[in-house]
Amino acid sequence: MIISSIDLKDGKVVQLRQGKDLVLERDNPDELIREFDRYGEVAIIDLDAALRNTRSDGTTANTAILKRLLRQGSVRVGGGIRDAKKAKELISLGAQKIIIGSAAFTLSDGSPGVNAEFLDALAQAVGKERIIVSVDARDGKIAVKGWTESAGIDLVEGAQAVEKWASELLFTCVEREGTMTGIDLDLVTKLRQAVSCRLVVAGGVSTVDEVVALERLGCDVQLGMALYTGKVSLADGFISCLDWEKEALLPVVAQAESGEVLMVGYANREALAKTFENGNLTFWSRSRSKLWTKGETSGNTLSVVRLRVDCDRDTILATVRPAGPTCHTGAWTCFQTTADRPYSLPFLSSIIADRFANPRPGSYTATLTAERVREKIEEEAEELIEAEGKDDVVWEVADLLYFMNVLMYREGVSWQDVLDELDKRHKK
Repeated sequence: MIISSIDLKDGKVVQLRQGKDLVLERDNPDELIREFDRYGEVAIIDLDAALRNTRSDGTTANTAILKRLLRQGSVRVGGGIRDAKKAKELISLGAQKIIIGSAAFTLSDGSPGVNAEFLDALAQAVGKERIIVSVDARDGKIAVKGWTESAGIDLVEGAQAVEKWASELLFTCVEREGTMTGIDLDLVTKLRQAVSCRLVVAGGVSTVDEVVALERLGCDVQLGMALYTGKVSLADGFISCLDWEKEALLPVVAQAESGEVLMVGYANREALAKTFENGNLTFWSRSRSKLWTKGETSGNTLSVVRLRVDCDRDTILATVRPAGPTCHTGAWTCFQTTADRPYSLPFLSSIIADRFANPRPGSYTATLTAERVREKIEEEAEELIEAEGKDDVVWEVADLLYFMNVLMYREGVSWQDVLDELDKRHKK
């Protein structure tokens, strides 16, 4: 599958040829990550950090942008990660994985070599499952320090040496990076046969056919230039990498952002293309032998947030935002018999937001000013402290949560923001 790349330099999204020549520049990273995340994982690289263009406090012109993007998708992050403390911080901020480059092949005295001490500390700090080691190579030798120097280590030997610390390896063919002149399939095949972990390939890929060829080798592809120039369509790449040889119709599991499974349907290539075209989940009707977009007659559409595939590339998980009940019976999901939406804190938030946006006569929620809701939180917290017995505690917690949610709405805070903060503290 395709991993989209967002390279940051001087506060802009850039694409460089062979890591040095500026080819294009954009200033819409938030828009890009929303689009890229629909199709798969996203790699964000702080090029200034990689090149040591840092301020006195260790930050770069990209730091604020990077932090903002980390929880907006399935993000792996790289660029200038030279110690376990920095890696752990990025994981706590929302990165799913971290990409290590030169630090893996530079010893503490600055000489080339596999830095086992650093990699041991890194694995202990964040776990092997979160580590990607970048085995960038020029002319078959590992390249370091922003691809400006050779470590003198053979690509395959270096990859085998660091594999025990990594869940993935990222191989960039430096001499072809940004050139769109095609990947060196012979070298990739040699590397694929030499290691057993996940292998992601970058450098020179410019067609969907190449993406598919790499997929058949068991490799994922990290793309930059080909996406930004329109040479490769993410939709075409996503569809082409699925295993259509097993079945002409693949199961699609529709899941709400809160985690509820809403329905299961089937899609062919045409249905997936339609999904990407109109943004609403589209299936192939086996009973009617035709395409159908969920909600095309009822209005109860399933707006696609992101699509993910399983490890066998033959099942699709669609995260969606339902516009109403999913089942044709009027039930919220096809796996229940009532129209009731399962109650959750995000559901409570949506109700409160609606009360303020569309106040009804006699609505108590709409009367709660910022001052009054703070008074109520104080009052309910005191009542919770004094509560005795399970029933009383449940009652008072419910009251407190309600008023907290009203305050959160007024301050523009979501439950996901709160969970993200708790996740950050947990991972520190």
